[in-house]
Amino acid sequence: MSLSLLLLIIVILLLIGAVPAWPHSRSWGYAPSGILGIVLVVVLILLLTGRL
Repeated sequence: MSLSLLLLIIVILLLIGAVPAWPHSRSWGYAPSGILGIVLVVVLILLLTGRL
């Protein structure tokens, strides 16, 4: 499994987890989407620098 495929799977799982539609995650606030934003910024920087 390549690193880019693994990162794509992680980002998709984070996107699903960041949706506050689940009853158990309504009280989490902005934490899941904040983590998702940080992961997306890191992946974007790695893509722009050519390290991914």
